[in-house]
Amino acid sequence: MLASFIQHISLVFVILLLIMLAGRLKIAYPIVLCIGGLVLSTMKAMPSIEINPELILLIFLPPLLYEAAWYTSWKDFWRWRRIIFSFAFLIVIVTASMVAVVSYALIPGFTLALGFLLGGIVSPPDAVSATTILKNVRVPKALSSILEGESLLNDASSLIIMRFAMLAVTTGQFVFYKAAGSFVVVIVAGVAIGLLIGGIYYVIHRWLPTTTQIDIVLTLTAPYVMYITAEQFHGSGVLAVVSGGLFLSSRSHLFLSNRSRIAGTEVWATLVFILNGLVFMLIGLALPVIVKELGTRSVGEAIKYGVIITLVLIVGRLLCTLGASAFTVFASKYITTASNRPGWRGPIVIGWAGMRGVVSLAAALSIPVMMDNGLRFPQRNLILFITFTVILLTLVVQGLTLPWIIRLTNPEDEDHALPLKEQEASVRKHLLQRSMQFLDSYHSEAIQNNNVVNTLREELRELHLLTNREAGSVRDREQYLTISLELIEHQREVLKELNKDLAMDSEVIRKFHELLDVEEEKLRLQFEIG
Repeated sequence: MLASFIQHISLVFVILLLIMLAGRLKIAYPIVLCIGGLVLSTMKAMPSIEINPELILLIFLPPLLYEAAWYTSWKDFWRWRRIIFSFAFLIVIVTASMVAVVSYALIPGFTLALGFLLGGIVSPPDAVSATTILKNVRVPKALSSILEGESLLNDASSLIIMRFAMLAVTTGQFVFYKAAGSFVVVIVAGVAIGLLIGGIYYVIHRWLPTTTQIDIVLTLTAPYVMYITAEQFHGSGVLAVVSGGLFLSSRSHLFLSNRSRIAGTEVWATLVFILNGLVFMLIGLALPVIVKELGTRSVGEAIKYGVIITLVLIVGRLLCTLGASAFTVFASKYITTASNRPGWRGPIVIGWAGMRGVVSLAAALSIPVMMDNGLRFPQRNLILFITFTVILLTLVVQGLTLPWIIRLTNPEDEDHALPLKEQEASVRKHLLQRSMQFLDSYHSEAIQNNNVVNTLREELRELHLLTNREAGSVRDREQYLTISLELIEHQREVLKELNKDLAMDSEVIRKFHELLDVEEEKLRLQFEIG
């Protein structure tokens, strides 16, 4: 037990070091973690780490999906709903079908059911990889919104395909019309269960006397309750988590206090950070076990299959995105679309941003070693190896070249939106102006007769001047920030001195430390935005 604990702690430190290295090299950390895990596995620097395949989806998928749904813009999601739904369902089905046909024709011993199983596993692009890479490159908001929205739903369609394919493998039977009907039922049941449980959590948060700690614990349990309940009732656990997450996120300001929102953001950011780090490291570390269990097939032969399937996925997704663009132009003549002329630049970027990762690995590892009839699951290790090859090649090749593709194609921003810095400055300016107008309109008497309220009005006016680029030189503003931060540090030293007094409660000192932390963050944000 102690050795296992030390092993996992060491793995966490390795992940942190590799992420810091990725930051220094300015490379998306999923790529560095995957390669780092591969190098460590070949050097045997880390012992093999095995996870129960039945638990892999349950451990990683619900919280990652829930966090992504929580921070998804419903406004952008609804605007691009047609293209998102076509990518998340239609294109995933088409891609999985292409993989199924190619693998059935190419790989000896592969049935069509096994082909669809492999297609369901490798068809969904990974959201974490794409969004992490896109953070380092300027890309139109529309493209990132489409990729984020697609990533919320494509996991559901791929896992549903995988579920029916696995059933066909184990039973040897597959009836299309029954599968199509079940597909719809699984989707509807998943969404309904997610909304129902989301409503229950809303009532608990809103009407019961919860604290910040209770609120955070509830948010941590929500995705697991949604996922498990939906799966128990044969619905889509993925869609349950996504629909429930979107429902609660859109109402979070109604049932969560400001403290719960601030603390919850930090807790969730840390949790998702370590989960993503672990799963991408596991991708690399999984290679020795997969190669060892290939059996009679040679590594070279397995690599050949993996490379071919990767090419099918890349070419297939590019053709689908370009085809979707052409269809949009045609459909815009008869219905209202978000964009009448999507062109070819954006679809090329979206098509190339098809890196596979977390969900594909989790899905592949969740294939049982033994079937219910006591026989070994056919071709399991080859499927694992092909999945590993697809993830590695798409992460490294597409991931490293995606910034270059974006710069080469230079996709247009159809909304002609202002840069984020200018949008932030505009929002702050409007907030300050409207706040002063509010005080002047509704509390003018208090401003005149109450010095404390008048101070509030003056503080807003000074903030307005401070964040106005035309007010004062850059040197004056930088000096203001420097002196303000020095003052906060001095106040921290004063608090340390006061804490030495035995009559002073440490809890009081701690609260003032927290206030200073908030004040420092406000200052830094003001100057970053202004």
